[in-house]
Amino acid sequence: MPTIDAPTLRGWIEDGEELALLDAREEGEFGAAHLFWANPCPLSRAEMRVPSLLPCKATRVVCVDDGRGVAERLAQYLGAQGYHNVSVLAGGTKAWEAAGYVLFSGVNVPSKAFGEWIEHHFGTESVDAPELKAWLDDGRDMVVLDSRTIEEYRRMSIPTGVSVPGGELAYRIGDLVPNPETLIVVNCAGRTRSILGAESLRQAGVPNKVVALRNGTMGWELAGLTCDRDRPATFEPARPGSVDLAMARAMAFAERSGVRVIDEGALAVLKADTARTLYILDVRDPVEFAAGARPDSLSAPGGQLVQATDGWVGVRGARIVLVDDDGVRARMSAAWLRQMGHKDVFVLQNALAGGLVARTSKPVVPGEISPTELAAMKAVVVDLARSIDYRDGHIPGALWGIRTRLASLSRALAGARLVVVTSPDGELARLAVAELRGLTRAPVEVLTGGTAAWRAAGLPLARDRQSPPDDACVDFYLRPYDRNSGIEAAMQAYLSWEIDLVHEIQRDGTVRFGV
Repeated sequence: MPTIDAPTLRGWIEDGEELALLDAREEGEFGAAHLFWANPCPLSRAEMRVPSLLPCKATRVVCVDDGRGVAERLAQYLGAQGYHNVSVLAGGTKAWEAAGYVLFSGVNVPSKAFGEWIEHHFGTESVDAPELKAWLDDGRDMVVLDSRTIEEYRRMSIPTGVSVPGGELAYRIGDLVPNPETLIVVNCAGRTRSILGAESLRQAGVPNKVVALRNGTMGWELAGLTCDRDRPATFEPARPGSVDLAMARAMAFAERSGVRVIDEGALAVLKADTARTLYILDVRDPVEFAAGARPDSLSAPGGQLVQATDGWVGVRGARIVLVDDDGVRARMSAAWLRQMGHKDVFVLQNALAGGLVARTSKPVVPGEISPTELAAMKAVVVDLARSIDYRDGHIPGALWGIRTRLASLSRALAGARLVVVTSPDGELARLAVAELRGLTRAPVEVLTGGTAAWRAAGLPLARDRQSPPDDACVDFYLRPYDRNSGIEAAMQAYLSWEIDLVHEIQRDGTVRFGV
């Protein structure tokens, strides 16, 4: 497998050609120290991540790790899948740092750094938690809009806060806040989506005063205030009555940002260019996407796409086409991607005019077992969920494991009469069957539909925040509020880290935000 040194890679990052940097380590290891433009692509999930991150087999790819050899294994997998321009960074992150280049901690770093740049560049206003609490206590005419995912909102939220995922804010604000005198406060868990959400409304020309909650729910709790927990989210993805106003606002922002609008004919030309990477991303709410979507698109809810761009866009310099039902959300997201520095960003006209398909679960195949069958049997269950999801709910007695490290479970599997492997939706479980069969003489089957199907069947789940312990969660970069100790110190460190990103990207020298 070809290798390159750090100075060569630095030159590739700067040369303007398409480039994908894939870090083969687990997400928690990646979050400890990585290159700014690297995308997490754990070897344990490569079959699931690579097709969406690298839709073009001609893409120039560099695999990275910390020098332990897992990058070579990912590169070999890519070669076997037909990618023919793959290299490995010799010495990994250690060699990068030794060459005098900057390493970054955390995840979704490009988007988080972009959020800090937005605040500095546009002068986004903010309010701290004690002042917001005083406004709420005084009964001020205001609304608190939570721009995170619905799942995050349910875990913890600001009292009175309303769940409106970030990509929906400018689309629905006319219905949500019809009075221009009402103060709007946008929050997330920390800083990025608070800033992005508030500035989206400001850039859309909403007449209301709009501010971000400084440091989000973390700042709220650090101020000694209490978040609500397990509040039901009331967000419904229905077409807003004020859509014409939203469209006018989105068009103005998109035009200022240099977003180009194309039709199906132009999209066909882009698709025919097999030398370039093309992403077609549907920025609607996931519920809308599941009900009917273009077969050539992937679900990338607008607010989350901008907040975690490296989760969808694996190739620097790629072409990106955004789609939705009427063009509002696509234009808002495209405008921010342009501001982030992505040059070739397009919105597709009439993107959902026909040919939509429902995204349903895969049919049962031989070697699978239903939740009700499993509940009636005695089996050793292996759960490949992320550690944070396993903590939140798993089949009672299930063993937790990371796919590339299943040998650690061999003793527990030795006496099994039946092994059933599960994952959140069953997809990762299917990939691990052969590896588990190498560790046990027992039959190995897959739980149909994964743990989600077990939950949907009304079967019991076990929850344990302590299992696995924090130091074992190498597959997930624990957020401060995911930890079992030192939470307040971790929150303080995280917020300081976000704020300091503006200075770190200046040291890096390869990051240029703005149109």
